[in-house]
Amino acid sequence: MDDITVYDGRLAEQMTADDFVLAVVTATKPDFYKQAPVVMAARRRGFPCFVLHTGQHHDDLLGHGLAEYDIEDSVAVDLGIRGGLSQKTAELMTRIESVAGYLDEEYPDTTVLPLVHGDTLAAGIVPQAWMFATNRRVAHNEAGLRGMSPSFENRSEPAAFIDDQWEGEWSLNRTEPFPEQYDTFVGSAASIYQFAPTELNREHLVREGYPDEVDGVDRIPVVGNSVVDAIEMKAAADLDESVFDVYPILEDRDDWIRVDIHRRANLLPDRFRAIVDCVVRLVEAGHNVNFVELTATRTALENYGLRDRLLDLADDHEHFLFTGLWKKHAHVYEFLRSGQCFAELTDSGSMQEELNHIDETFCLTARYNTDRPETVFDARTNLLVPPISGEAMYEMVEHVYETASVRNQLSDGAAIYGENVGDSIVEFLEERRGEEPFEWAHERLGFEGGEQNFEYL
Repeated sequence: MDDITVYDGRLAEQMTADDFVLAVVTATKPDFYKQAPVVMAARRRGFPCFVLHTGQHHDDLLGHGLAEYDIEDSVAVDLGIRGGLSQKTAELMTRIESVAGYLDEEYPDTTVLPLVHGDTLAAGIVPQAWMFATNRRVAHNEAGLRGMSPSFENRSEPAAFIDDQWEGEWSLNRTEPFPEQYDTFVGSAASIYQFAPTELNREHLVREGYPDEVDGVDRIPVVGNSVVDAIEMKAAADLDESVFDVYPILEDRDDWIRVDIHRRANLLPDRFRAIVDCVVRLVEAGHNVNFVELTATRTALENYGLRDRLLDLADDHEHFLFTGLWKKHAHVYEFLRSGQCFAELTDSGSMQEELNHIDETFCLTARYNTDRPETVFDARTNLLVPPISGEAMYEMVEHVYETASVRNQLSDGAAIYGENVGDSIVEFLEERRGEEPFEWAHERLGFEGGEQNFEYL
């Protein structure tokens, strides 16, 4: 436990309140705003709950979401995880075991149910680490994310390719994003309750063999996506500083294209050069472009010798804004809802969901597949703009910009992710009090098994 921080007072306040406590797991920026609605709902309903933070996003910039979404004071355990994928995976396995042992020793009569989220590394590793350490499973918020691809037969013709996306057949393609598709897939195996954002996610899980119901209890409830709660939380927030105070040029011009690229696959040389080339073409054609440089993006720009090209582009064109990561998530929502932004060119999974809920900005996804395909063929609030080449991407974006029927469809698409999702999740878990979050095969089949204590093993 040397590298783990336990806030004993916060932990004791929740653990002594009941014999069933929810441990909401956070790891990276998306967790902060998608898990916060669950924490808030638990507070409102008096449901014992604390935040178990892996510590992966911990600095003032990436970790700001804990404070921004008012869950920092709910962090009762910080695992202090650092390093690359292999180091973080190893540390998660061993430190979860240490925490599980500590909780069992200090609070032997309390059942702790971790709730992981989405497709982060924590969603893949924490469930198996917890199950191996405790012989109990976890719950999964935003479960069943599985990548799918449309037909690429008409990829060179923007109008026909859009029809293929909205009207054509899609197929499973779980190769990307990497490692997120691995994380969400293996995380399911150690989850007993899987909260599906949509019916499609539920169908994926049922097809893979997860029971949708056991003894009359729904195991894969379709609850929506908690990102809608986060958006509404920030819509009502009082900002001491507007995003337009930080970047005044965003207010001076409109129809901005905000570019947010960070996925590992898009940092491959050919794809990344295609994306940068597309940005250059858009700027030189007169479009207002904001390129958001994340840590991984900067590394790729420097590695491929492209960063100076974008800096020079910013010097030569006042309609090209080159920024770092925006610290406040509320600023992102403020801008996207302002009417100043035409589209977000992104590879973010969360952004595809957010822009389904936000009508004012279109979502253009720089990927060959997506784990939110429902935003394309069901809602029609999203389109894939695969990084085949800079020219192909530019032509696709330009087609959307110039074609009123496409823009109207993107604006009028259905909102599919529900509302009050945090409350739905907590309400479901309140009804699970007293249930053991694990079963053996004979128990699922309805056979009596007697005493289950096997600690001597």
